[in-house]
Amino acid sequence: MISSLRGPVLHAALDSVIIDVGGMGFTVAVPPDVARTARVGETLALHTHLVVREDALSLYGFLEREELSVFIILISVTGVGPKSALGVLSTLTADQIAQAVADDDDKPFRKVSGIGPKTAKLIVVQLAGKIAPPTAGAAHATGIAPNVADQVTAALTGLGWNERLASDAVAAVAEEATDGERGSVQALLRRALAALGPQASR
Repeated sequence: MISSLRGPVLHAALDSVIIDVGGMGFTVAVPPDVARTARVGETLALHTHLVVREDALSLYGFLEREELSVFIILISVTGVGPKSALGVLSTLTADQIAQAVADDDDKPFRKVSGIGPKTAKLIVVQLAGKIAPPTAGAAHATGIAPNVADQVTAALTGLGWNERLASDAVAAVAEEATDGERGSVQALLRRALAALGPQASR
């Protein structure tokens, strides 16, 4: 089992990277935000899971061990393969997944490409009791009122960014914002847009 990889990035595609480990190049499927921020020549460390099939050996990698744990649980759900599980973690954070399961809410999973209503419901049902309760959210940790964070995230997703990237951006800009800005949807939205840049993710 290959449980982790660390080495310089040889190549970064839309949804995968190639990491040089001791002269061997390992192709690893990763969430788009990881591939997007990977830089050739820079060291990247990933927690990985090797999926063994009759016709292929595929590596899936994540920056956080928590994400890897959720990925492994997701692929145990009936009808959810590694690519679909990666799609879930590319759209939702681990805390958002845990919250949806805790709330018995399958709507967030239906937003994921390739996940239909039946599979979304199965995810909620089969993950119940298997996934840790959500931790204190990024909005709480950075002092943003939950309703403000939700509104800014909703505005960003409406402009084309996926929910995970939008949520991460809101949490990141809130750390640099003033107390007044943290209470203003418009101020945080301006900061988030500036941080994300002009081009929305696909």
